[in-house]
Amino acid sequence: MAPVYKLWQGRSTEAWYQLPQEEQQRMLGLVQQALDTAGGKELVICSAAWSNERWPFFGVEEFPDLEAVQRHTQLLAELTWGRYMDSRTTLGTQLVLPD
Repeated sequence: MAPVYKLWQGRSTEAWYQLPQEEQQRMLGLVQQALDTAGGKELVICSAAWSNERWPFFGVEEFPDLEAVQRHTQLLAELTWGRYMDSRTTLGTQLVLPD
């Protein structure tokens, strides 16, 4: 099966800003651990605050298959990550154009 790419756009919620900086760092570590556990990898994380007021950051992740994406989503839900980050995602596979 072809790799699955996830484009995500995000913004912090008020609950995130209420966390002490040490807790924010701990949560970011758990989020990275969830990605690793699911078999995904971060290809890029970008700052977009200068060009997009609604979604100040975005990233692209690569997963080996759809099951890995689903596992990652489950792990983030267990962390209640949606309480701290509002996001939207798009999934896709590589499009190979003819020469």
